[in-house]
Amino acid sequence: MSGNDPIGRPVRSPSGIAWLIGIGLTAGFLSGLFGVGGGILIVPAVVFLLGFGQRLAAGTSLAAIVPTSLVGVVSYAVNGTVDWVAAILLAIGAIGGAQLGSYLLSKLPKKALQWGFIGFLLVVVVSLFLIVPSRTAEIDLHVGSIIGLIVLGFLTGVLSGLLGIGGGVVVVPMLILLFGASDLIAKGTSLLMMVPTAISGTIGNVRRGNVDLTGAAIIGIAACTTTALGAIVASVVPPFVGNLLFAAFLVVIAIRMVFQALKRP
Repeated sequence: MSGNDPIGRPVRSPSGIAWLIGIGLTAGFLSGLFGVGGGILIVPAVVFLLGFGQRLAAGTSLAAIVPTSLVGVVSYAVNGTVDWVAAILLAIGAIGGAQLGSYLLSKLPKKALQWGFIGFLLVVVVSLFLIVPSRTAEIDLHVGSIIGLIVLGFLTGVLSGLLGIGGGVVVVPMLILLFGASDLIAKGTSLLMMVPTAISGTIGNVRRGNVDLTGAAIIGIAACTTTALGAIVASVVPPFVGNLLFAAFLVVIAIRMVFQALKRP
């Protein structure tokens, strides 16, 4: 563990750099495997292992997600499993929703939001056992689905602003369950949606000094080396097995959020 300066910015050390690389390697693999940004792992890891302040951890994680998501998008796009139009619609909604979520953060009771989201995750976990996506399924774009994608992006952005969660945790299962996407298209589209959202958030965080750019670069570069491997594994495992793995991932997230919700303010 590294030492810290007064605002929670770690003083770099060989062991700290090694931890950053390890975090990046793990986050990159999970990003490619599940179509998530990896922030759900990066934020608690840099807080507990390296002593980052909470805001600095969130900002650094978001910056690291940019190159990770780009590599993930390329990995899925090579196999034609990215819906570019759907990703743009999701991103349009998410950017606006994140602004509202940030505003509501100081207005709404966070505990109630956390428990509500935990309940949502558990419903999704059960649903993933009931619906097995076809690898040939695509998102059917029409007026209703276009509006639905923008609304989904908006709600995802609100949750991101309120709870600091990555959009993929919501977008991937919803694209499968509500829009009939294959698991691979859902993951590839989710990663593409994150790119403009993460860039927008990172610009704001840099202005506020909430990003450790060196740490983000180390994590991001390390993550880029394993993201493609995660995407390859995702394409090899059968859809039902992919659902099981994603359900287990969501259960881990839900358990972590339960511990957060039970903590005293």
